[in-house]
Amino acid sequence: MKWLEVNSYDEMSKVAADIFTKQLQVKPASILGLATGGSPVGMYKELVKRQQAGNISFSDVISFNLDEYVGLDQSSPASYWTFMHENLFNHVDIKEENIHLPNGKAEDLDAECAAYDARIKGAEGIDLQLLGIGVNGHIGFNEPGTSFDTMTNIVELTESTRTENAIYFDNSKDVPTHAITMGIQSIMKAKEIVLIAFGEKKLEAMEKLKSGIITEDFPASQLLNHPNVTIIYGGTK
Repeated sequence: MKWLEVNSYDEMSKVAADIFTKQLQVKPASILGLATGGSPVGMYKELVKRQQAGNISFSDVISFNLDEYVGLDQSSPASYWTFMHENLFNHVDIKEENIHLPNGKAEDLDAECAAYDARIKGAEGIDLQLLGIGVNGHIGFNEPGTSFDTMTNIVELTESTRTENAIYFDNSKDVPTHAITMGIQSIMKAKEIVLIAFGEKKLEAMEKLKSGIITEDFPASQLLNHPNVTIIYGGTK
């Protein structure tokens, strides 16, 4: 595991964008695993600038997002489908048919979970996976106590996670109680992983990850068993 400490959110965003830029330059038809939330917004803005400047292209990229809320329409302002289009997809040359997010409105959610993993496998796996980290150590929506063996699954969100995400909803009561998420084993199958975290509220999570203790009570700790992980972090002192 490689640790890169940065001094600002903008620096974190640019360092992460550098890794994704290199990936796309080396392999234009990369399979990218993408994340939502506040952490990656700056990185996405940086990638948009680089694509529009002609430094990279998304024309051959296939993307798979980590998760989506259960019960939200794609058109909902708070859906991750909307988030990804507003922050990245609408501004780069990615093909719409190459964009994949779990379908939280599927009639058979268990079948959708299995199908999502099958689509990733059919694309020959994720080359580079982006992760954020929750204050309780969740990656994707894999909450504390999640088995490290899980593939894509339906999870009940903890109150801390729902509170953390309430800023994206008009009313905190509107935050869904469940989500469909790539499982920890799904994430660990990625060839390379980049985790980004910045700010005082991520201090405890970063310290726990640095401790080297691997436990299902802290989902991100399983990343210590992955051979190619870069942690870009800062603002925690």
